[in-house]
Amino acid sequence: MSSFEADPEVGLPAPATVELLEGAPVALGGPRGFAVTRTLPNRRRRMVGAWCFLDAYGPHDLADSDGMRVGPHPHTGLQTVTWLLAGEVLHRDSLGTVQEIRPGRLNLMTAGRGISHSEETPREHTPVLHGVQLWVALPHAARDMPPAFAHHDDLPVVTGDGFTATVLMGTFAGATSPADCHTPLVGAEITLAPGPGSTLLLRPDFEYAVLALDGAVVVDDTTLKPGPLLYLGAGRDSVRVATGSASRLLLLGGEPFEERLVMWWNFVGRDHDEIVQMRADWADRTPRFGEVRGYDGLPLPAPPMPISRLVPRGRVR
Repeated sequence: MSSFEADPEVGLPAPATVELLEGAPVALGGPRGFAVTRTLPNRRRRMVGAWCFLDAYGPHDLADSDGMRVGPHPHTGLQTVTWLLAGEVLHRDSLGTVQEIRPGRLNLMTAGRGISHSEETPREHTPVLHGVQLWVALPHAARDMPPAFAHHDDLPVVTGDGFTATVLMGTFAGATSPADCHTPLVGAEITLAPGPGSTLLLRPDFEYAVLALDGAVVVDDTTLKPGPLLYLGAGRDSVRVATGSASRLLLLGGEPFEERLVMWWNFVGRDHDEIVQMRADWADRTPRFGEVRGYDGLPLPAPPMPISRLVPRGRVR
């Protein structure tokens, strides 16, 4: 999920910088695993605010499939954000949490110093699975905090001229999510009605990106369909969006994240030696990551460490 070159330091992106970031196909669990499209980290841009990872999947027809089956695996230094448009996912973690998530509800797991979890399609499920999973990098002050899990089933919903928005994290259109944030950021699912378009108000000190979840959306002068992530840059106070048919998009934003990170496998750290220790703790089954109980399958093994040392990098290439 990353390469290992060093990166130059970068400042605040120029206003209204637009980049179309193509996604990479990834099979979770191996070549025959569950198919997702990964747009963060990207070869050109690794983060949007503190958002450092974005997998989109579906809609998948589960009639002839086991659906999602991701065995127990560890995380450090991040929050996982699970959001569904259709279907169900069953989460288990080493804190003892067993929580099914459905559309309109948010699962937020804060790894902190270390946690492990599994994700799977429950035995009883609807026929289609469609959703996203994101990671939020924790800043230095919070990265070693105790692990935690929260499920939010009553997120704020706001309406504007031609749109309805559900606020997953942070604040949008005057509504604030109850989900815990450790850096200034925002995540919102926005449903657009067909028509002349809507103006979404933004914070100039945030950088933003948009992912089409279904349908086709014109974002300023760019037509966006599901697949790529459209990076909008910083310095904006608004963006114009329009659609010819009902569509949904995911708006992500946040203050540019200035700390340099090492992202390797499921870990977010600050240097090579930290990652080596994290991997060893998982391989040796130390108490750091606990144990996930109830999943019918084996934990995921950590891949081998690369030959070269992992190098901390900034948010852009």
